[in-house]
Amino acid sequence: MKISDDIHNYYEKLVMQHFATAKFDEKYGEDFIADLTCVVLNQLPTRYIRHEVDMAFYLPASERFEMETKVKKAINKAIEFMKLHRATS
Repeated sequence: MKISDDIHNYYEKLVMQHFATAKFDEKYGEDFIADLTCVVLNQLPTRYIRHEVDMAFYLPASERFEMETKVKKAINKAIEFMKLHRATS
């Protein structure tokens, strides 16, 4: 069995949205963002979905807020980790 290409972790979308909103591409290089993405996603739970519309209709606002809060905390923690790690490498 092949896993469909349209199955993905919803947190990936939330992280990328935050990066775009915060204009990380203007602040950091591609390698930093790639490493940062891994560090952030490794802190978050997985939430696999097949269709974006499922999340739009079935995700309560309170849960969406909680997910976005987790993403922001994970990003802040990961940035601090990355800065410290790169400074000592």
